[in-house]
Amino acid sequence: MQPPAPMPTDPDPTPLSYEQAGVNYALIDPLKVSAQRAAAATAPQLLQHGFSELAASRGESAYVVDLGPFYLASIVECLGSKAIVADEMAQLTGRSWYDAIAQDTIAMAVNDLITVGATPLVVQAYWAAGGSDWFADADRAQALVAGWKAACERCGVAWGGGETPALAGIVEAGRIDLAAACTGLVNPKQRLSLGERLGPGDAIVLLDSSGIHANGLSLARKLVERLPQGWLTEVQPGLSYGAALLAPTLLYSPVTEALWRAGITPHYSANITGHGWRKLLRHAKTLSYRIHTLPPVTPVLDFIRRHAGQDDREAYSTLNMGAGFALFVAAADAERTVAVAQAQGVGARVAGVVESGPKQLRIEPLDLTFADDALQLR
Repeated sequence: MQPPAPMPTDPDPTPLSYEQAGVNYALIDPLKVSAQRAAAATAPQLLQHGFSELAASRGESAYVVDLGPFYLASIVECLGSKAIVADEMAQLTGRSWYDAIAQDTIAMAVNDLITVGATPLVVQAYWAAGGSDWFADADRAQALVAGWKAACERCGVAWGGGETPALAGIVEAGRIDLAAACTGLVNPKQRLSLGERLGPGDAIVLLDSSGIHANGLSLARKLVERLPQGWLTEVQPGLSYGAALLAPTLLYSPVTEALWRAGITPHYSANITGHGWRKLLRHAKTLSYRIHTLPPVTPVLDFIRRHAGQDDREAYSTLNMGAGFALFVAAADAERTVAVAQAQGVGARVAGVVESGPKQLRIEPLDLTFADDALQLR
């Protein structure tokens, strides 16, 4: 029997922040900085092997090592709590959503790796279940396998292997923690994009997102407690909140590879994940980023903003708000960059410009400014 059609609900006016949902970057980020500094002290270990790190990659989305004829880039990322939404929706709809969840996990790693100009080559899987029983659901397990393989094929990467531990007592029973590691090459070396060419006059091209992607799910799951029809509350006619959240994260590597073939090398790139649009401030240079054109906000993100009672500052500092990836390119390449992305089936627009001035992000249509201290990852 099909569940009854959900009825619309009016937003609860009480604001709900990401911190109230259990994620406080003010506590998390200092550990990241501490770990980053300790990790940097291990760089001399590479010298005994005849290699060296690119120190400028410390604090970026992927780590880069100079191997001589080319650079090696690597990254590890986890999915986060989006698998919980898939589990809840499976109970309500009777279908597995793990094919999409697999793409989300790979996208978390691949979309970080390509920010430094790397071509993804190999993905490794880490699937840690709360017990061996998780793997007994053959439909769910095979959906994960099939989705993982399909996402690898879309990115043009090999699936090298992985680890599937059963961690009873660490991972909650009935749940799974998904992560992916990705390795790639910057070859030729001219493809390297660590921001050394980033400067005033560069255009900011924003690539559309498909929805919430895999960041902000703690907030999205907390919000469901307010919805009378829960996950089945309609975001728009025929689209439930749960299904909208489970739209898979876009894979942007086909765009970056197509840009290279078109002769366009971004001066810098940013994967808009945790910290929302504050990620546009990621590079260490003192520059101002002025946004003059906004992408359309996907319906599920607008729904979250309204029902969580968030103002623009909270929403844009937490969620991707319609922009999943940022490319900073020479002004002369801006329109071609948009055309290349669109040819790969990804919406794009020239959204802003890099300017001289204090380090800040100015989102003009919203009269919103994020200063240098809005993002502290170094």
